[in-house]
Amino acid sequence: MLHTILDRYIFRELFSPFGISLAALCFVMLTKELLRLVELLVTKGIGFLSVLKVFAHLLPSFLVLTLPIAGIIATITAFGRLSLDKELVAMRAAGFSLLRLSQSVFIFAALVCGLTLVMAQYGQPWSNVNLKKVALNLLRDELVLELDRGVFNEAIPKMTIYVPDAQEGQDNRGIFVADERNPADPRIIVAQQYQVMTDPASSQVALRLMNGVIHSRPQNPEEYQKISFTSYDLKLSLSASLYGAEERTPIDVIRAKLESTGWTDTNALRRLMEYYKDLAFPAASLVFCILGVPVGIVSKRSGSIGGFAVGVLVVIAYYVINVACEFLVTTLWISPFAGAWLPNVIFTVVTILWFYRVSRQ
Repeated sequence: MLHTILDRYIFRELFSPFGISLAALCFVMLTKELLRLVELLVTKGIGFLSVLKVFAHLLPSFLVLTLPIAGIIATITAFGRLSLDKELVAMRAAGFSLLRLSQSVFIFAALVCGLTLVMAQYGQPWSNVNLKKVALNLLRDELVLELDRGVFNEAIPKMTIYVPDAQEGQDNRGIFVADERNPADPRIIVAQQYQVMTDPASSQVALRLMNGVIHSRPQNPEEYQKISFTSYDLKLSLSASLYGAEERTPIDVIRAKLESTGWTDTNALRRLMEYYKDLAFPAASLVFCILGVPVGIVSKRSGSIGGFAVGVLVVIAYYVINVACEFLVTTLWISPFAGAWLPNVIFTVVTILWFYRVSRQ
């Protein structure tokens, strides 16, 4: 019964700092996107439900990064507090070894690792696919809603849409479009009326412009073109959307490209390394959580804020080693598989040695 009570007690000590640090890290990483979503909600009139959908589809990508950091912060904070209050000394005086007291940490680490793995393998691909659909709906809603009059609207990158103020007593539906998506052929389009059209089947949004003129300048600077039209459809591709997600190149295509180039294509090597990281990074969360036990005991006087800082420093060191390994991969010193897993091997060795040293004290 004593074993069970201690396991539950340590497990509860882990959850509180884990939840707080996870929420804080997600908030920090989502700050930029939150500002953009609030702008859509307040100034563009986008529905609150659509904003929540975007938030939900962005969250899995951030959880893959924040879960391991929150895990090591939780173990550092929990064991730092237990060591500072001499509770850990009392437990070890009662005959419990540090390895036995860490049993709850092992279970906790396995849960964090499993959740990170699920987010990396299933959450991110699901998010990337569905984020495009949400982006199309947002883009359509932003354009279907009456565009702000007298304001240069930039719903599409490299495209500016301006609707002039209506004259008193008139319903002026004029529109001005500056299309710079093709740098070789920028266009200025002016029309008297416009209509938004959507085609969910082909993921296309278009503006149907009526009774207008297209101004363009060919490559020859001395020439100028002016085209009049009664009806003109201006297609707005979803790939140009603010929230468009880039699809990953299939691993078979990457391997084929490497075979054809003799495994010297640095870009393909880097992309192959990213595939190996899909499993290596969730496994790193397992090592991080266990590493937090000796780190927390050593830095017991750092407190909650100190535990947060130490945890972030450990993760920064891991990312520095990752960058170094990526450099070694691109310079053909090591293979992409070794580059993805070498940081985990280094941290595993450090964790085992440090854990053994602290347990012998």
